[in-house]
Order: sequence, then C-alpha cells, then structure tokens
Amino acid sequence: MREINSIAALEAVLFASGDAVALDKLCSIFEVTELQLSQWLERLEADLAGRGIRLMRLEGAVQMAADKRYNAYIERLTDDLRPARLSAPTLETLAIIAYRQPVTRPEIEEIRGVKAEKALNTLLAYDMITEVGRRETTGRPILYGTTEEFLRHFGIQDLSELPELK
Repeated sequence: MREINSIAALEAVLFASGDAVALDKLCSIFEVTELQLSQWLERLEADLAGRGIRLMRLEGAVQMAADKRYNAYIERLTDDLRPARLSAPTLETLAIIAYRQPVTRPEIEEIRGVKAEKALNTLLAYDMITEVGRRETTGRPILYGTTEEFLRHFGIQDLSELPELK
C-alpha cells in the first residue's frame, strides 16, 4: 500500500468506526508495526489540522472527533437528538468525580452536603462514570471514576485538560 493511500485508509477506518479503536487493533488491520502506525497517525493528525475533525488519542486507542471549537454548531444539529441534559446537581457530582477520582459516594455526599445516589445512577446510565474498585475500609464502598465517554462528551483527551480549580 502506498503511504498516502495508507493514511486515507486509516482515516476511513477511524471515521467508519465512530468510536475509539485500539492501537493494537489498527496494527492488526493494517499489518504494520506500532512505529509505522504512529507515523501514520502523526501524518493524519497533521492533515486534519485546521479542519473541523481532529484525532483524539486516548489511552491505547485513537478516534476521530469533531473539533470542540465547533460544538455550538453541532449542538444546534443535535438538540432534538440528544437525551435530556444533565441537571446541575448531576454535573456537580460529575465534577467532584472528575477532579477527585477515585472517590466514593460518601465522600461525594460529604462535599455536596446532600445525597448523591440519583446523580450517580444518572451518570452511570449515561456511561459518564464507572465503578473502578472498592476502598479498603469498613463496608468497602464503591470507588467511582470517569470513563472515555466522559472524555468524548467534553471533547478532551485526558483529565489533564480539565480546567484548574480556583
């Protein structure tokens, strides 16, 4: 395969998947080494620079996504398709999890000063958070953390892109 065709094929595969694709899966699909795939990804990333689509590198995976600068336009398109927005209490709970993970329900409730069970259930249903383990204390409470869906939803590649707390 000529390299330019390889880049186009990579772009087509990532676009068609609609989701993150594991790097080892891409190596298998294209029968290339991790180094060659890395070079292709860098080239595709450069090709996409300044366009409405960007390459999102996640832990061990990659996906194509709309550039977050255009979210306002995309929201206009998807307003009717999107499920109900997250409530303010649910967003507060999500922010606590994002910044303090792994965190337990009692820790969240202590910070918020109110029960968090409904918000946690909503976030679990939207796949924004997941159970990441259990704390080694009495009762072994569930530890929560954010998911790749959380990263995709907010258009960030990793937690280091979260705004700094004041």
